[in-house]
Amino acid sequence: MKRIMMMALLALALPVAAFAGNIDFNNTGGTLTGNSAGLTLSGSALTGVTGLGLGMCSTAVPCGSLSFTTGSMTSGNLMTGAMFNGGGSFQILGSGNGLPSVIFNGTFNGPVTWTEVQNCGTDGSICYTLSGSITGTWFNGVTVNGATVQLTFNAGKNGFSGSVPLASGDTVITTVVPEPGTLGLLGTGLVGLAGVIRRKLKA
Repeated sequence: MKRIMMMALLALALPVAAFAGNIDFNNTGGTLTGNSAGLTLSGSALTGVTGLGLGMCSTAVPCGSLSFTTGSMTSGNLMTGAMFNGGGSFQILGSGNGLPSVIFNGTFNGPVTWTEVQNCGTDGSICYTLSGSITGTWFNGVTVNGATVQLTFNAGKNGFSGSVPLASGDTVITTVVPEPGTLGLLGTGLVGLAGVIRRKLKA
C-alpha cells in the first residue's frame, strides 16, 4: 500500500517540480542587426540547456536556435547605449537530441536595454549587453511568468555600426511556480486517489 501511494505521489509531483525553477539556455554565433526600428538576432545556435530535463547539446553539437526581435528604439543610440520598446518576439527552437521543435515562444514584455561595455577584451574591444524580460509559452503549454534575458555582443574596436556577431548569450527563464490554491487542489486530489487505491486493495 505504501509503495503504491509513494509511486502515485511521485508521478503527480514530477510535472510540478519540472516547472518550478529556472531554466538556462546558452547560445553562440549568429548576427545582431539594428537600427531605430529595433534589434534582430538571427542564426544563433543553441549550445546548452540546463534545467529542462530533456535533450542535451553542446557547442560542438548544437541542438537548436535562438532568435529575437525587439520593439522600436525609444532613447539613446546604438553606439553608446539605448532603450527599446517591448513587443517583438523571442523564440527558442529545438532540432533533435530529445528537444521539441518549438521549446519556447514569447515576446519582450517591457523595455529592452542595450548597454555599452568599454574595453571588454584584452585588445580594447567594445562589447554590448542586451537585457530585458519576456513572457511566453513552453512547448507543453505552460505559461512563463517572466524571464531574465542577458546576451553579450563583442563589436570589436570600432563598436556597433548596425551589425555585429554574437559572442555568447545566456537566457534564464523563470518558470511558473504553483500558487497555494493550486497546491491545495493537488493535495485534495492525492487524498482522494489514496482512498480509491485503498478501497480497491481491500476488495
